[in-house]
Amino acid sequence: MDAIDRKILAVLQAEGRLTVTELAQRIALSVAPCHRRLRELERTGAIRGYRAVIDPETIGLGFEVLVQVTMDREDASTITQFERALAGIAEVRHAERLFGDPDYLVRVATASLAAYQALRDEKLAALPGVQRLTSTIVMKRVVADRPYPTCSVAQAPARAGSVTPGGQGVRGYGGPWSCSCSRRSWCRRGSGPESSPTGESPLDDGTGTAGCSP
Repeated sequence: MDAIDRKILAVLQAEGRLTVTELAQRIALSVAPCHRRLRELERTGAIRGYRAVIDPETIGLGFEVLVQVTMDREDASTITQFERALAGIAEVRHAERLFGDPDYLVRVATASLAAYQALRDEKLAALPGVQRLTSTIVMKRVVADRPYPTCSVAQAPARAGSVTPGGQGVRGYGGPWSCSCSRRSWCRRGSGPESSPTGESPLDDGTGTAGCSP
């Protein structure tokens, strides 16, 4: 994964409904190579899917609780049964198995305190192998649904043919390839815009030329 792939991921985490054309414009790449990169990111699982992020209050599930689960036994059979049953509870938003104590941290969303009490007593406490449940009510979300940080071009490991920070040329080629425009499109100073050494076409800016001027 190179700096361009990481930029695609950064843009799509913020705006997942962009068309391929809009995405290509954001990352200063022509549509065809942008589309190929996007499909490869999907194929390899770097992009797992696209979804809407909704406000839980609007669907009556604004009461959230963090549940610490301590197991009374951790043999393979019990763990498998517990995790399968936990995954089948619709109110469970997230669940992680931890090293140390507690054994699991579970986030659940319900309509109210009474609804959570019923969920705890009737479903969570009845799960296989559970010794103790410790519940903490969420007061407010401080950070939620934050995109994963992706390396900037300056931070990402260099590969042959990548743009250097600040448009100072192309690493690994030592030739006249450089870019001084804000779009980081490919150009060749003194000879006008051309294709990049990596075979990716410059972005057409709609003026009949592509890339930046010498």
